[in-house]
Amino acid sequence: MEVGQMQRQWVDYTKSLFLEGFLDGQFLQLQQLQDESNPDFVVEVVYLFFEDSEKLLNDLTRALHSMLFWLATFECFMKVCCFWGFRFLCIFFPPSYRDQPSVDFKKVDAHVHQFKGSSSSIGASRVRNACIAFRNFCEEQNIEGCLGCLQQVKQEYYLVKNKLETLFRLEQQIVAAGGSIPMTELSF
Repeated sequence: MEVGQMQRQWVDYTKSLFLEGFLDGQFLQLQQLQDESNPDFVVEVVYLFFEDSEKLLNDLTRALHSMLFWLATFECFMKVCCFWGFRFLCIFFPPSYRDQPSVDFKKVDAHVHQFKGSSSSIGASRVRNACIAFRNFCEEQNIEGCLGCLQQVKQEYYLVKNKLETLFRLEQQIVAAGGSIPMTELSF
């Protein structure tokens, strides 16, 4: 593929990331900080975001894991009781909501707040928006909402990660072919 064609592909792909809401103006501002003296600035910042995000997602999963295990155990117990018709056992031996592990919502919220900030700083708007919803559920101490938002945040994060990695590969191909990244063509 010729350089001009790759550059047009890069512009179209980048515009699609904005039009689909994956990125916002903060990403453009990040790109404007990059120059000849630091040509890998955006890639380095975004890969730091990836590293931090993986850690935060692991922390969030761990903070909510005991609740996930409890909910799965309770659901399985109820299915077994209903399947075998042992409703009387469910009355005498149900997993009690009193035995439900507690979630440190302040800790979860602190992780989500950090994730929201880092996603905002690189312009990952869909991740940021999912974090906003997540924080609302933390404030309400709504475990089901938190668990759902955890999945949504993970999904949005892995989507934007994949999209940005594709963008960076395309940039590498353009540079390897002797071209430059056509930043001036990114007007919206």
